[in-house]
Order: sequence, then C-alpha cells, then structure tokens
Amino acid sequence: MPSYNEGTIISQTAARIEEVMLNIGCPFQIIFVDDGSRDDTWLQIALAAQNNPNIIGIKLSKNFGKESAILAGLSNACGDAIVVIDCDLQHPPQLISTMYQIWTENNVDVVEGIKESRGNESKIYKLFANIFYAIIKKIGNVNLRDLSDFQLIDRRVVNILISLPERQRFFRALSSWTGFKRHKLPFRVEERQGGHSKWNFYKLFKYAVTNITSYSTLPLQIVTFFGFAFFAMAIILGAHTFYQYLVHNAVEGFTTVILLLLIIGSMLMISLGLLGLYIAKIYEEIKGRPIFLVESSVNLKSINLKNEER
Repeated sequence: MPSYNEGTIISQTAARIEEVMLNIGCPFQIIFVDDGSRDDTWLQIALAAQNNPNIIGIKLSKNFGKESAILAGLSNACGDAIVVIDCDLQHPPQLISTMYQIWTENNVDVVEGIKESRGNESKIYKLFANIFYAIIKKIGNVNLRDLSDFQLIDRRVVNILISLPERQRFFRALSSWTGFKRHKLPFRVEERQGGHSKWNFYKLFKYAVTNITSYSTLPLQIVTFFGFAFFAMAIILGAHTFYQYLVHNAVEGFTTVILLLLIIGSMLMISLGLLGLYIAKIYEEIKGRPIFLVESSVNLKSINLKNEER
C-alpha cells in the first residue's frame, strides 16, 4: 500500500485488511510504504507494526511518487501473490478474498480490479480521465479505461515487473503489457475513510504526460506528421503563387503570410517541446539513479512465510 499523508487512517486500514486475511487463512504480510509523508503517517505505521509482526513498514527517504512506492512494496514482498491496494480504502479490502479465490481456483496470473463506478469525482476530472485513457488506447493499443492499481499479481509476474530496468514507470500499463492469464473483477469505488485526495490538476496533468511518454513513442511521430502536412501546404501555396504570377495577377495575402508564419512557428515549438520531453526521459534513464531510496523500515525481515525460501 503506497501511503502519502494518510496518518489518520493507517490503523483502520491495517485492521480491515488483517481481518480479511485472517478469514482467508493463509500466511500474509501487510506492507505500508510511506512515500515521504509530511504528517504522522510513519509514526502510525510504526505503532501499528509494533505489536503486529504481520505488518511491515517501509519509509522512503522522500516523496518519489506513487509508482516508485508501488515498486518498493513489490520489491520487498515475498508472497506467492501480491495485492496492490490504495491505503485510503477506496479499493474495498473485502474483495481481496475474492481475488485470492479466483487466483487459486482458476489458475490465473493477474486479477484486475475494474471500476464499475469512479465514485464522487468531478465532471472535469472524469473528462480529463477519459481523454487520457483514449490517448493511451490510441497510441499504446491497450485499453486502461476503468482499470485500477487494485490488482492481485502472481509471483512470476511480480518478478518480471521488478526486473524491468526502466525508471519511468506506469504500473497499470506495465501490468497489462506483461500479458499472461488475466481475470477482470468489477468493483465500486468506496468513499475515502479519512483525509483528502492528494491529487490536483497539475499533478494529474504531469502524471498523465509522464505515463504517456513513458509508454509510447507515438507522440514523436506527430512531429513527422506536422512536417509532411506543412510541406504539402507549401507545395499548394507555391503552385497557387506561381499560377497568379503566370496570369499577371498581384500576389496578395500579407495577413495570410503572417498567419502561416505564426502557425508554422507554433508547430515548430511544439515539435521541439516533444523532442525535448523525450530527450529529458532518455537523460533520466541513462543517469541510472535508484527509483526509490529506503530510509528506514519496521518488521521487514521478521515474517517467515512458507514460501520465503523460494
């Protein structure tokens, strides 16, 4: 569970998930990853883990982002199957038992939580979410609409996700990219049990741009499209001007020329911006810095699961 400023609900979340896991009756870990929270999230995690060896706390050295926090949890989990779930309880913990049953009885590798409803989201948020998923489907040929981070993943898929060398990650897209046998499980997004959403328009926009450019290089092809489009316009305009010259008509259209220069200049700037964005991604990748840094942990090595030796 990636956790960022969720101190008010840590104990409640731990209690609800532990109740579900005890009913399932298999060895389990509950891993909280504190993603550089500014409140008492880490204190609450440490208190929850103090008298409960099933609870593990991992504190990152700063806010690396949700994708890095998910990877930190996956990297330190040692079960045959791992569930990624939000800390705010909007992903219903009671469905973990259903996921576990599907995984054990149907021989699937991934059980994906599919949103039947998106909860109390604003119309603007839903609009931009739909635009984002439409772009991802168009450029990446993968349908992530209504797909969530709420997933049960088999160990062999987790090992693949951990081994991927890329640093710009998009968990949902990478999980879909791996393929394997999958099962979709519909669920309704529940109300937050405490705190408030940490996402705003700027963070969501930055997150969307990062994920689109990390998952596909198709935006770079827009530059080529612009080039051919304006080359065609130049041929047409040149032919028209040459015809006007042949029939001895004055070539007019000073305003048109200015507009064309502005349009072409804008397209060039957009194209350079796209190229710069991808160059920046390459620069981040080749630096090879760690995706996350662990500052401290609680109970990280205290659980002895049956499958820990695998």
